[in-house]
Amino acid sequence: VDHQKADWVSIHERICQLLIPIHTSLPFFSSEKERKHGMEQLLNRQKHIIDLAYSTAQEFILEGKPGKAIPAGLQALRFSIRVYGSYSVDVVPAYLILAEACIGAGCLMQATTYLSQAQWIVLKTPDCSLAIQYKLHRDLGLLYAAKGDLEQSVYHLANDIYLASCAFGPNAVQTAGGYFHMANIFLRQKKMDVAKSLYAEV
Repeated sequence: VDHQKADWVSIHERICQLLIPIHTSLPFFSSEKERKHGMEQLLNRQKHIIDLAYSTAQEFILEGKPGKAIPAGLQALRFSIRVYGSYSVDVVPAYLILAEACIGAGCLMQATTYLSQAQWIVLKTPDCSLAIQYKLHRDLGLLYAAKGDLEQSVYHLANDIYLASCAFGPNAVQTAGGYFHMANIFLRQKKMDVAKSLYAEV
């Protein structure tokens, strides 16, 4: 009951009506054109659910409610796999948002599983965008920080900053997030001068 309630509060209430036509059998189409149009509509509905579930998970994470973000992230992942296939790079954002939610909720084993899956897909995709790669390294950095492995955390956050700089420029907001998280690590290591310098950069 608790899981159902969490799912309802997190995402199900928002997508309930959208799920009805998706779970209903497609009607018989008299022409190929009608069938194609019906399939396109179904695909567009599923993509809409992915966007809605992903943005809902993001909202909960930004509000500091990572536990509530997990059911929304799971819906984003479920429909991403249905639309794009299990090994498509288009599934990676759903894995990353789920990992972020799990790290925030303290479910580090689950976060490790999601990030391993995302990392495997990225490695298998030579033309993977820098925008996805930098977020993967950021989440890996946050995971290692949560586990207390600060050296590995700094390594991944350095990659995050480099890739974000290549994708958006060194003075972009996206890059600033990497500096901020790295500053937090140096603060934990009592390296105050480095931490202050990085906070100033942010």
